[in-house]
Amino acid sequence: MNSFAEYEQQTRRQFFGRAASGLGAAALASLLGPRALAAAAPRRIGTGIPGLPHFAPKAKRAIYLFMAGAPSQIDTFDYKPKLREMFDADLPESIRMGQRLTTMTSGQARFPLAPSIYEFGRYDNGGDGAWVSELLPYTASMVKDIAIVRSVYTEAINHDPAITFICTGRQLPGWPSLGAWLSYGLGSVNDDLPAFVVLNATWTGRKEAQALYNRLWGSGILPSEYQGVALRSEGDPVLFLHDPPGVSRTGRRRMLDALRRLNLAQFERAGDTETQARIAQYEMAFRMQSSVPDLTDLSDEPDEVFELYGPDSRKPGTFAASCLLARRLAERGVPFTQIFHRGWDQHANLPTDLPNQCRDIDQPATALVQDLKRRGMLDDTLVIWGGEFGRTVYCQGTLTKTNYGRDHHPKCFTVWLAGGGVQGGVVHGETDDFSYNIVRDPVHIRDLNATILHCLGIDDERFSVKHQGLDVRLTGTEQAHVVRDILA
Repeated sequence: MNSFAEYEQQTRRQFFGRAASGLGAAALASLLGPRALAAAAPRRIGTGIPGLPHFAPKAKRAIYLFMAGAPSQIDTFDYKPKLREMFDADLPESIRMGQRLTTMTSGQARFPLAPSIYEFGRYDNGGDGAWVSELLPYTASMVKDIAIVRSVYTEAINHDPAITFICTGRQLPGWPSLGAWLSYGLGSVNDDLPAFVVLNATWTGRKEAQALYNRLWGSGILPSEYQGVALRSEGDPVLFLHDPPGVSRTGRRRMLDALRRLNLAQFERAGDTETQARIAQYEMAFRMQSSVPDLTDLSDEPDEVFELYGPDSRKPGTFAASCLLARRLAERGVPFTQIFHRGWDQHANLPTDLPNQCRDIDQPATALVQDLKRRGMLDDTLVIWGGEFGRTVYCQGTLTKTNYGRDHHPKCFTVWLAGGGVQGGVVHGETDDFSYNIVRDPVHIRDLNATILHCLGIDDERFSVKHQGLDVRLTGTEQAHVVRDILA
């Protein structure tokens, strides 16, 4: 019999875990119902939760290409030709309307307009055509395969809360990421690889870049087994992947079996599902010792694949190599892969740094979509490209004809999607002549996340977990709208 002190220290989760075993199960089932009891029970990684997906999904997996630092929509997808006649004019107050600014430009005496110095072309998408910058020639070649959304917006104006917001649905840390939600809800068909994999790519633009914290792919209030697993580009792809010197594979297996018995005994005593999570993670790590080296060994890829993704695809850690790995992960049934590409924060010297950033990602991102397409996988693989917010039309700092910088701008930015459930050749949303305010079809980032979930067969309003008496959802408490105009 446990002492009163031991019972007093139990968490609420431990209490329900204990209640869900033995004689307490029947009583708990009558109180909560079979669905809630099933959701509370410990589960093996990969099984998903009962009732999901809510409807037949168009996509079985997703790959999120995240441009951390915020690409300038004015220099890439949101063409504003009238600005060229307004070089160095002040941004009209009727456009700014007293909107919030960062402390990096709020003290400027004026806000001079900085038209993009890049040429744009209009590329046929079966309709009026999509405007794409000369910085993205490969992306321009596939406009028939992507839906360009030019009217995304957010409330966050600084990097960390903005990235946290779009990745987890809240500006404050501590909540599950999109990948963790999908890992938890849908599981995976591959028991030998994580359901959620993260790749942090190198970049060639501005060297000083915002830090990325592992909470961006964390599990938050969900069990820790659903957090993303980051693959490294140098050394072992995952730390401690190889057995320590002097420890044989057989010995490692015996050690894990003994550890499993100890953890099961602890679970029987305390009922904490995190104990089950540790067991699942140890077992996954053991299986990954075989699966990860096979995944990251690109020697079986033919030369024409490397040519498709570009010369950087042979260099570990680059965005091109990461895109190729993402395709290999998709082939192996991993449901969610997220690639972070840093360095898009061009407060100054945009004409120097932005072309390098675009060169990093243009051919590989296009190759990923086309590679999936030719392998018959694009129809059930959703690809998302975008950052955390946009950039201002006015210049931060000194403006010249050949050089300018742009501050953060949350009121409008561009994202594109392709594949599973998305209609190619669509341009959705419109901004004003200054790319400052949205004038048609606004898309909040919670709408974007709801749309991603929808493509994977999930109704965001019905996908929640109980936490401190509340139903917690990725899309928060406010109404989210699926962007149906871009769906196939």
